Formats: sequence, C-alpha cells, structure tokens
Amino acid sequence: MNRVTNFALAAIVSSFAFAGASYAEDSITMNDGPQIERTLTTFNQDFDVKYLNDYQNQKVQPDAQDTTIPRTVEGVEHIQASIKENKPLVEKLAAKGIKVDDVVNAQQAADGSVTFFIR
Repeated sequence: MNRVTNFALAAIVSSFAFAGASYAEDSITMNDGPQIERTLTTFNQDFDVKYLNDYQNQKVQPDAQDTTIPRTVEGVEHIQASIKENKPLVEKLAAKGIKVDDVVNAQQAADGSVTFFIR
C-alpha cells in the first residue's frame, strides 16, 4: 500500500510541475507584439513605470537586468496605438505625467500587472 501512495503522490507533484511550466510559457507569449497590444486596448489596472535614461543605447545594448527585448520602431508605434485606443489608460498615464508618445515598451507579468517602459 505504501508503494501505491508514493506513486500517487509523485503523480500529483509532477502534474503541478507541468501546470507551472505551461503558466510560465503563457507569461512569455503574452508579451509578444499582438498579444500585448490586445491586452493594452482593454487594460484597466494599476501599473508600474520604468524610465529608460538612455533609450537610444538601450535599443542596442539593453540593461543586463532588463528582461524585455526592445521593440522595433513599428512595434513601438503599435503599442502606442493600442494605448491610445484605451481612453481610461491614457488618462491614468497622463495623471502620472506620462505621454503615450514616450512609451516605448510594455511588459505584462504573470499576475496581470503591466510595466510601461518610458523614454
């Protein structure tokens, strides 16, 4: 009986590991261009802001601790257009003194929060 219990527990633990892996995979793909753009058109939560002091250099040599890949010019334009479609988000950004045209990237975390990268 002890063997059966050990096997059952091992099966349960491994199923949790697989569930976690798929959750992590979803969090990676949710930051792809079209996915984050869809998210931003309806996003209505609190957000974080990260200022990029040297944006031109950041495009070529991202900070080591920065996990986001810089967007292309077209990618930045798409993100800004998605934000502009979301009037409540535009207002929240403006309340923090942020112009949509200064947003160069956005990254969504697994918990649903978003970090905006500002030049």
